[in-house]
Amino acid sequence: MKFDTPAGKNPIDQLKVVGKPTDRIDGPLKVTGTAPYAYERHDVVPNQSYGYVIGSAIAKGKITAINTRAASAAPGVLGVVTAQNSGPLGLSSFNTAKLLAGPEIEHYHQAVAIVIAETFEQARAAASLVQVKYARAKGSYNLEAVRTQSVPGTGRHTGTKIGDFDKGFSTAELKLDQTYHVPDHAHAMMEPFASIAAWEGDKLTVWTSNQMIAWAQQSIAQTLNIPAQNVRVESPYIGGGFGGKLFIRADAVLAALGAKAVGRPVKVALTRPMMFNNSTHRPATTQRIRVGAAKDGRIGAIAHEGWSGNLPKGDPEGCVSQTELLYAGADRFTQNYLSVLDLPEGNAMRAPGEAPGLMALELAIDEMAEAAGVDPVEFRIRNDTQTVPGKEKPFSQRQFNECLRLGAERFGWDKRSAKPASRREGAWLVGLGVAGAIRGAPLMKSGARVRLNSTGVVTVETDMTDIGTGSYTIIA
Repeated sequence: MKFDTPAGKNPIDQLKVVGKPTDRIDGPLKVTGTAPYAYERHDVVPNQSYGYVIGSAIAKGKITAINTRAASAAPGVLGVVTAQNSGPLGLSSFNTAKLLAGPEIEHYHQAVAIVIAETFEQARAAASLVQVKYARAKGSYNLEAVRTQSVPGTGRHTGTKIGDFDKGFSTAELKLDQTYHVPDHAHAMMEPFASIAAWEGDKLTVWTSNQMIAWAQQSIAQTLNIPAQNVRVESPYIGGGFGGKLFIRADAVLAALGAKAVGRPVKVALTRPMMFNNSTHRPATTQRIRVGAAKDGRIGAIAHEGWSGNLPKGDPEGCVSQTELLYAGADRFTQNYLSVLDLPEGNAMRAPGEAPGLMALELAIDEMAEAAGVDPVEFRIRNDTQTVPGKEKPFSQRQFNECLRLGAERFGWDKRSAKPASRREGAWLVGLGVAGAIRGAPLMKSGARVRLNSTGVVTVETDMTDIGTGSYTIIA
């Protein structure tokens, strides 16, 4: 199906449903506690057992020995799986570190074993009996300590060069050269990473909390070295994902390995302490921003460089992407750099890159506005661009200036005092500030299957999930 002409007016344009108050289809289920989340799928398969994941006690090195005899003999224990008895495992294209470590340890709390038992309490108690011996190795954990050894990012993290930034910046009448630091951020969604796995012959079904069904199916198949068509993934409800559940974690793989080992379905939830280091996180960044402008505040040159850490095969945090789009300027330079750190893998979290990148960029824009003596709202309007800088490609829609003007009107911006600490309400100092934001909208192929039966019922099948934003209601 090819679309090469405007669609014309369609049902969405009529605004008979979109744009009007509509009850959420999943609302009654969520408020009555009947929406089925991954760990609560008690009815999908009988005779479920419980798995408890053990994480590495060191951050880098090797496992020299694992003694599971005491744990295997503990009450209720059905089995213990480690890299020694799991069989050969692959590494999915969506994962940077192995989801079951051994013998090498790549980061702290990397999963090294799972204990399966009749009850959760039995599995947890037996896990404390597993003895793991390690040989520690020296690791790198501080971004600033290794930043000088960074290498430019590749692929979508390479950055851009437009015009001659060095010349444009050196001749600018007003200049800013600032460095900003953002610490590591970790996911802590209400629902932990959780899965139930069951085998039927060589076919595997995983009920899990995951945002990307096709990616999960592919990753589980690659990790277990089985055909993708033998893997079925279900994830109808997610209690928080925010990018951390775009990729499978140890719970899904270890539930599958445990279920294969004991011949019964296994359910696994990562404990809260495990979630912070056995999942992806947003790496700390160091960002240098340089801006050159004329005396009237119009930007002529802008550069944004970002340094972040990840495991050797990981990507840097893409914290410069918004700077390539948000403000005008003929001479431009952006670049991400990767510093190798022995920390849990860095990846998507609540708008990859743009979140920490916008923080630094908007601070720099405010500082430039002050240096130019231009109101920060007016400074942003003055440096707006209706085309992608350097490409002269128009945005499909861009109402940034309209938003700034309307916001200034609604918030009483004209009454604002630019002098810090000049307004007090009781014990509080109150100020007004402004910041802009932009989020890229990458397009990729998608598809769905739609069936209309003889009774007038329409069935839509798609591998997307509703992460709480109302997709089920929107599709309906």
